Amino acid sequence: MPVSGWTILCDFDGTISVEDVIDSLLDRFGRPGWEVLEQDWRAGRIGSRECMAGQVELLQMTRAELDEHLRELWIDHAFPGFVAKARELNVPIRIVSDGLDYAIHQILGRYGLDDLPLAANHLAPATPPKQWQLTSPFQAAGCRSGTCKCACVAQARQGGAKTLLIGDGASDFCAADRVDFVFAKHRLIEHCRAAGIPYMPITGFEDALEYLPRLLDGTLAHHARYHEAAAA
Repeated sequence: MPVSGWTILCDFDGTISVEDVIDSLLDRFGRPGWEVLEQDWRAGRIGSRECMAGQVELLQMTRAELDEHLRELWIDHAFPGFVAKARELNVPIRIVSDGLDYAIHQILGRYGLDDLPLAANHLAPATPPKQWQLTSPFQAAGCRSGTCKCACVAQARQGGAKTLLIGDGASDFCAADRVDFVFAKHRLIEHCRAAGIPYMPITGFEDALEYLPRLLDGTLAHHARYHEAAAA
């Protein structure tokens, strides 16, 4: 178990990153058809793993073009400070993402943070040139996501640690039901509120940086319950 008694699982796209990486790649390099896959996923006809795999096959870009694009993407300005505080407090962080491992490593590498443990889909070149393929080394039986965040939660809890999830959207809903606490952005706020999950709403990692020490010393729990009651 971590010295702090807690471990953090953190989403990437829209949580750490300012924008969704795959969406930005599809807008710039996607061939026709990726929008149909997106619609099928949003309607529940396919899972995110099938959607992402199909969309990645429709990307047409060289590695140089990919790298140039990734250099234009940014993360929350307070995330490096949050990581430093978590390490100071002996709280392990693992990034759990239904996004692309290569993109995450490239973006975080600019900030010296590409050593953070990562569970994500694997992006690899395909043939012919300028085409790509997706594999999902962190998928799980019965889960339609590329990265099963619930399995990541179960793994984190094996040593007896409490789990904090930081996320923003639908890919985090299932995992949020299984953790001890959530720092929630955007759509995840409504999910936690409706499901009665202990959470604090955040606009970014400045808030998370303020809340983390209070979560560890137990003083945040009362405020979270008050927030839920006030929002009801």
